[in-house]
Amino acid sequence: MKMYFDAPDGVDPVALDFGSMGKGQAWVNGHHIGRYWTKVAPKGGCQNACDYRGAYNSDKCNTNCGKPTQIWYHVPRSWLQASNNLLVIFEETGGNPFEISVKIRSTKSVCAQMSESHYPPLWKWSNSDFVDGNFSVDDMAPEMQLRCEVGYIISSIEFASYGTPQGSCQTFSRGNCHAPNSLSVVSKVGYCNDFKISCGQDVLCQMKYSVLKTCLGRNSCSIGITNAVFGGDPCRGIVKTLAVEARCIPSSNIGFSHL
Repeated sequence: MKMYFDAPDGVDPVALDFGSMGKGQAWVNGHHIGRYWTKVAPKGGCQNACDYRGAYNSDKCNTNCGKPTQIWYHVPRSWLQASNNLLVIFEETGGNPFEISVKIRSTKSVCAQMSESHYPPLWKWSNSDFVDGNFSVDDMAPEMQLRCEVGYIISSIEFASYGTPQGSCQTFSRGNCHAPNSLSVVSKVGYCNDFKISCGQDVLCQMKYSVLKTCLGRNSCSIGITNAVFGGDPCRGIVKTLAVEARCIPSSNIGFSHL
């Protein structure tokens, strides 16, 4: 079967929803997007809470019981034209091709979690001072990288904690150890040459370090993970971790974008 569709506007990833189909293969503008099979998983076997500790078995942490194992199939935008994209379907078991739909998917949040014992970024290892042996421990500190998808910027920092944060992405929470200025440091970081200095809302600091970069309004940013960046050690003798959740929005939603 053949049919045509228009590409959705924007730069978000595109997928075809094959939830109404059975089993077969599909091509878009001559490109094979793969085999599809909307096989439904068994209704039983899913747990309310997932815990991978202990002996492993294949039924641990099952999800989506009673639902199709996959219905969305990615179509790279480089394969698409603005309109009249040709979709060719070879269906083996039957289905309703008139209910196939085009979906877009955007990442609204990005998360990162990294400890102060993590390795520093690769570019620091090739620094001439490192090669010559002229470097300090602070120079080799790890860095957290936050990056939204192309065409998106960081609009807000939903969570930030330097210390012993708990949980995972979108469920982060503060631990017993927490640097009070974590949120302001992640939102705004001052740069002096290659050394990151936390300025927060300190105007004198901002004046001293003339180049001021911020995670807010940018497509990406980096934060040094050291006690110095966060204004001191919030809990001595404990390995600190930085956990951050940032919200991304399309850069077209505001009047400017820092890339």
